[in-house]
Amino acid sequence: MEMDIDGACKPKDEEGKAKGKPIVAILVGAPGSGKSTFCENVMLASSRPWVRVCQDTINNGKSGTKPQCLKSAVASLKEGKSVFIDRCNLDKEQRVDFVNLGGPEVEVHAVVLDLPAKLSVSRIVKRTGHEGNLQGGKAAAVVNRMLQNKELPKLSEGFSRITFCRNETDVDAAIKTYTAVGPLDTLPHGCFGQKDPNAKTQLGIMRFLKRPHETNTRDSVPSQLTEDKGPCGKTQETVSSSSGMASQKIKVSEDMAPGSISQDESDIPTLAFPSISTADFQFDLEKASDVIVGKVEEFMDKLGNARLVLVDLTERSKILSLVRAKAAEKKIDSKRFFTFIGDICQLYTKGGLCCNVIANAANWRLKPGGGGVNAAIFNAAGPALEAATKEQARSLLPGNALVVPLPSTSPLYSKEGVTHVIHVLGPNMNPRRPNCLDNDYVKGCKVLGDAYSSLFKGFLSIANTQVKVPRSSGSILSGPSKLEDEISGTKTKMWAPCLQALYNIAMQPEKHSKQVLEASDDVVVLNDIYPKAKQHLLVLARIKGLDTLADARKEHLPLLMTMHEVGLRWVDKFVGEDASLVFRLGYHSVPSMRQLHLHVISQDFDSKHIKHKKHWNSFTTAFFRDSVDVIEEINNQGKATIQDEKRLMPMELRCHRCRSAHPNIPRLKSHISSCQAPYPADLQKKGRLVPEQTNSGL
Repeated sequence: MEMDIDGACKPKDEEGKAKGKPIVAILVGAPGSGKSTFCENVMLASSRPWVRVCQDTINNGKSGTKPQCLKSAVASLKEGKSVFIDRCNLDKEQRVDFVNLGGPEVEVHAVVLDLPAKLSVSRIVKRTGHEGNLQGGKAAAVVNRMLQNKELPKLSEGFSRITFCRNETDVDAAIKTYTAVGPLDTLPHGCFGQKDPNAKTQLGIMRFLKRPHETNTRDSVPSQLTEDKGPCGKTQETVSSSSGMASQKIKVSEDMAPGSISQDESDIPTLAFPSISTADFQFDLEKASDVIVGKVEEFMDKLGNARLVLVDLTERSKILSLVRAKAAEKKIDSKRFFTFIGDICQLYTKGGLCCNVIANAANWRLKPGGGGVNAAIFNAAGPALEAATKEQARSLLPGNALVVPLPSTSPLYSKEGVTHVIHVLGPNMNPRRPNCLDNDYVKGCKVLGDAYSSLFKGFLSIANTQVKVPRSSGSILSGPSKLEDEISGTKTKMWAPCLQALYNIAMQPEKHSKQVLEASDDVVVLNDIYPKAKQHLLVLARIKGLDTLADARKEHLPLLMTMHEVGLRWVDKFVGEDASLVFRLGYHSVPSMRQLHLHVISQDFDSKHIKHKKHWNSFTTAFFRDSVDVIEEINNQGKATIQDEKRLMPMELRCHRCRSAHPNIPRLKSHISSCQAPYPADLQKKGRLVPEQTNSGL
C-alpha cells in the first residue's frame, strides 16, 4: 500500500492503481466564521475536483433550500467530485442528511470553524454584498442566537474525520491540509484539534448587541432566523431571540404526515393570539406590552402544561420585541409563553406549530370584513365560523371575550387543528373607529387588561372542558393536545387533527380513493406514505373506538384475524413478484397516529425514510408486536402486552438479523445492505416471518 500525505494508506483498485474516495466536507460555523473563504482557498489551489454547495446561492444565485443542496451534492458525487457543504450546520439535525450521503464509497468530514465570536461579529458587521444578505449591525444578533443553539459534531454522528479550528492559525493549517489532498489521496480518520469536547457557546458577544427595546422598528433585530424551509415552507430550524426570551424552536420531520409535527409538540394545549388593539386601534406599544406581560405572568400558575403564543406576521414586529424583552426580565417560562412569527391562520401547515385555540382581534359586531386579523380568520374559517358565532352572540363589548367552538366542517379545524376561536375586543385609540377613548390610557389599559384576562380564562375553560370528555361519549376528540383523564379506570386520549389522517381514511375510504389499495366492511389497505422498506403497507381497522393496540380486546379478535389474513394475502402478491422478500406483520405498541393499523413490512429496510433511531427501533425491537403474538395474547389474556416506548426507542442500533451494534444510521444501512446472517431464532417461530425461514438462513 502507498502512504498518503498524513501517513494514511491509499486504497488500490483491482489493477493496483491508487484510488481515493470522494469527500463530503461539511463546514460547521456561524456566519462570519469564514466558511466560504475556506472553500474558495482550497478550491483555487487543490488538484482534487471540489464543488461548493452553498445554500445562499443554490437557487440560481439566490437563497435556496436544504433539499436543493442535497440534490446538488448527490449529483456532484455521482460525477466523482468532492463536495463542500457551505451552510451553518450548527446542530446535529441540520447535519444528519448530509452525513447520510456517506457510505462505503464516500467519506464524510466535518471542518468546524469555531472561531471567537468577537471575530465573527467584527467580520459580519463590516462586510457588504454578502450572498445571503447577512451583514451589518443586525447580523451580530443572528450570530449570537445561532451560537446559543450550537452542537459541536461528534464522530458518532457518522463522520470519519472532524477538524476543529479555534483560531485563524488553525484555519490556515486546515486549508493547507485539504489543499494538499490530491485526487488519489485520503486523510487519517479521527478527531483533530478539539480542546474542550463540552464547549458549546462562546461568551462575550452580548456587549455587541442592542437590547430590543433600544431599537426602533426599522432597525429591530429579527426574532427568528430561518435557515431553510421544507415542504410548504415549514421551518426546519429556528433560533432564539437575543433578549433571552426564546422564540419557540420548532423542528419538523419530513417523515411525518404533511403538516404534522412531533407528538411531543401536539400534546400541549396551546393558545395563539395576536396583539389586541395595537394595529387599527392604534394602542401605544409600550403600554400594550406591559399589559400583555403582566397578564401572562398572572396566569402562569393556572396554565399547567398549556402554552400561550403571541403571534405576528413580521419578523420586524416591535410588539414582539418589547414583549420578549419584558418577559425575559420577569423570568417567565419561555416554554409556556413565547413569540412566533407567522400567519395565525396557517401556524400548523406553514409553521409546524399546533394550536388548538386561536384568538381573533374582533370588531364589536362580530362580523367578517374590515382588515387585519379579523378578516383573515373569518376568511380562513369559512362560513362555519360566522354561523357558530351568531349562535353565541351578535355583539361584543370592549374588554370581553367570546369562546366559539369551531365546527369540524371549517378548514381551520380540518387543516390547522383549531377547535375553538376566541373573539376578543380591546380598547380603541383610533378616532376613525367606534368607541374611541381619546388617548385615555388609564381606562385603555384597564380595558386591555380585562380583554386579556377574558381571553386567557376562555382558553383555560376549553382545556378544562376537554379533559372531562370520556371516550365512551363517542365524540371524535380533537385539538392539538393529548389530555388524559381517569374515567372509570381508563385513560382518554385527545388526538390532534394532524394525527387523525388514518382514522379519516378508515371511516371514509371513498373520499381517499387515490390512496386506498383495497377496502371492505372491515379493513382498508394503503401504502405507508413514508415506507421504511421496499414494501410497506398499512391495514386499517374500520371500527370506531379502536384507536391503538391498547384498545384491542377479545371482542375484536375476529377483526384482528381478518387484518392478519388480508396482510398475508398482500404478502403472497409481493413474494410472487419478488421471491427474495421476507415480511413481518405487526403493530407498534404506541402508535403515532390514531386508528389501529397493522404494518405489513418487508425486512430489507431499504428506504430513504429511515433516518433516525426511532425509525429503526420502532420496527426491530420489542416495541413492534408481531400480529400472531397479539392475537394469541388477546385470546389468552384479554389484551395485548404494550412495551415501554421510553425504554426501547433510545436503544442502540442493532442489525435485525445478526444483532451487531452500529454507531449511526449510515453505518447501519451500509451493514444491512449486505448482511446475510440468519434471522434471530425467536423470529423464526410461530409464523412471525413470512414466508417462514429456517435456521440455515435464506
